[in-house]
Amino acid sequence: MKTELNLQDADGFYEQLLNAHEGLNDEQSEQLNMRLILLLANQVGDASVLRDCIECAKN
Repeated sequence: MKTELNLQDADGFYEQLLNAHEGLNDEQSEQLNMRLILLLANQVGDASVLRDCIECAKN
């Protein structure tokens, strides 16, 4: 699992993420996050990496 910055444009990604939530209520924002998590998890595809990410995020 990668824990060091691995984004080519971290600031750009963060801005896109903030913009995607603009104008959404709390429920819509939560749904967007859930869909994004599932799409990114599908891109990763490796169950052990996903498991490690979940454990890391809990701490």
